[in-house]
Amino acid sequence: MTKFFIDTANIEEIRKANDMGVIAGVTTNPSLIAKEGRDYATVLKEIAQIVDGTISGEVKATTEDAEGMIEEGRAIYALDPKHMVVKIPMTVEGLKAIKVLSSEGIPTNCTLIFSANQALLAARAGATYVSPFLGRLDDISQPGIELIETITAMFSRFPEIKTEIICASVRNPIHVADCALAGADIATVPYKVIEQMTKHPLTDQGIIKFQDDYRKVFGDK
Repeated sequence: MTKFFIDTANIEEIRKANDMGVIAGVTTNPSLIAKEGRDYATVLKEIAQIVDGTISGEVKATTEDAEGMIEEGRAIYALDPKHMVVKIPMTVEGLKAIKVLSSEGIPTNCTLIFSANQALLAARAGATYVSPFLGRLDDISQPGIELIETITAMFSRFPEIKTEIICASVRNPIHVADCALAGADIATVPYKVIEQMTKHPLTDQGIIKFQDDYRKVFGDK
């Protein structure tokens, strides 16, 4: 896995993660935007001022026809053509929209992927990214990481497929490590998971010991 995206629409979290120097992009969705209670386009443009990388902006959850998705996709892309990627749900109409937008040079991210067949269809339609969901599969007692492994193996057999795999619905640091081992291109993670990844009890103990040893010699200088 070569890249991390942060999965949020919270500007403060994006700033903090960007300051760490570890994120290469941002993914958002209608639920995350709704949680912030702000205008969607305004939030996306603000994110683009912070992160110099890929930003996935999703079409409205209530838009179900290809024509509507295409129209909204063009508007999202126009907000910042250097950074914006149009996020489209995995449906028949979504595939139609991906085909058209991709033909226009607009990058797309096919979301709500729960099977290898769905990922393959999205790739063949021209999706720049596919986003299989780990955590939601785990929630129904299906091992999400097996889906990542299957998609990775499938794509590797066909060099003409350039679609990148974004591990989504990542719930914990174990998911991140598993995605990297499975060969995914990207993991998009909440800020709290990024914070968890920096932690280890032995690191905390080591810092305390170093501080104590320093104070014994130099005091509180």
